[in-house]
Amino acid sequence: MTDCGEIDRTSLLGGRVTLFQPVTGYRAAIDPVLLAASVPARIGERVLELGCGTGAALLCLAARLPGLDVTGLEIQPMAADLARRSAAESGLSTNVRVLEGDVAAMQTELYPNSFDHVMSNPPYWPAGRHTPSPNTHKALSHGDAAGDLDVFVQAALRLLKSRGRLTVIFPAERLDYLLSRLTGRFGDIRILPLWPRSGVPAKRVIVTGRRDAKGPLVLLPGLVLHQDGQGYTPAVEAILRDAAALPV
Repeated sequence: MTDCGEIDRTSLLGGRVTLFQPVTGYRAAIDPVLLAASVPARIGERVLELGCGTGAALLCLAARLPGLDVTGLEIQPMAADLARRSAAESGLSTNVRVLEGDVAAMQTELYPNSFDHVMSNPPYWPAGRHTPSPNTHKALSHGDAAGDLDVFVQAALRLLKSRGRLTVIFPAERLDYLLSRLTGRFGDIRILPLWPRSGVPAKRVIVTGRRDAKGPLVLLPGLVLHQDGQGYTPAVEAILRDAAALPV
């Protein structure tokens, strides 16, 4: 494995998933778990995650729906190695594979029009838009040198089956940028705001659309993450602890 410093072990979905990740740098939080919960996949379908990192989202999806064929694509060798290790430790290696490669380059193992779903927590700050993290792993995860969002959208278009679905979690303040990349390429677009607390503006949104589909854009009621205290709302607890789905 590529040297990545100290590694720790985290449990997700009430212990259904074991995740190995670096102690410093980018660390999976709630976003990948919510992303995985929002993918409306069915047993027997094929799902691809573009930029899977250490594997939090694809492993949560595989644990929630045993029998899926789940593939992750990750540019960083260290993160890809940790994702494979986590899949093995979680007992999910049979249905999960992690490929090393660049979203911008066609992978020989990834065939056009072959996936029912593509999901991603893509890079969201274009070069020059923010101060890069001094941690290389974190900087790549957030966007520096990780490829423009348009590259991720083009890859999803190429790899999805007709009427296959793309699901993305993205900063709410950059929603206009994301929609400008999806419009004319995806239809039946749905937006789910994620509010930190009731009455507080959303910081993240989950956006989903289908290739070769039509239909109006729909703004959904959204999900409140935290109660008035420090705890999560019951709906979020059900996703984080009990592997509940998040309908979008």
